[in-house]
Amino acid sequence: MAQALPKLFTFEEFIVWLPENTGKRYELHDGIIVEMSQPNGKHEKVTVF
Repeated sequence: MAQALPKLFTFEEFIVWLPENTGKRYELHDGIIVEMSQPNGKHEKVTVF
């Protein structure tokens, strides 16, 4: 079975793709868009501050 390679995004493509007001956060890691988990514990307090 063949597996397709993921499309690698440039920073400019990522900025255009980035959805607004979804409540989710994304990062670009080595050309792959990754959904970030919600902060918890001490990290959550820093985000709220």
